[in-house]
Amino acid sequence: MPDGHVPDSEAPGEPDEAERAHAERLQQIVLRKSVRHERARRERDDNVWAWLGAFGLIGWTIAVPTLLGLALGRFLDDRVDASISFTITFLVCGVAVGATMAWHWVRRESRGGG
Repeated sequence: MPDGHVPDSEAPGEPDEAERAHAERLQQIVLRKSVRHERARRERDDNVWAWLGAFGLIGWTIAVPTLLGLALGRFLDDRVDASISFTITFLVCGVAVGATMAWHWVRRESRGGG
């Protein structure tokens, strides 16, 4: 409108019918997912696949920082002339970081998640 007047149907802050319907659908989706998540948390299925998945996650949690530490150590050893071995130093640091992360993950999961 040339005079700056906004019609009531386009007033800011007032959602139209389509926006309200979309918001309701999103609320229903979030509610369904949260109910499913809570049910899964209560009815934990302690089968062999869940345990294998946990062991795999713990393995990767330790392996990734270890390999990153190894790579950083090799990189520094190739470029810096020092009396210490950066490879061994960062390898040990990577294992320590990975083991700490895995330990925290296991503690959190043993308390019921979240």
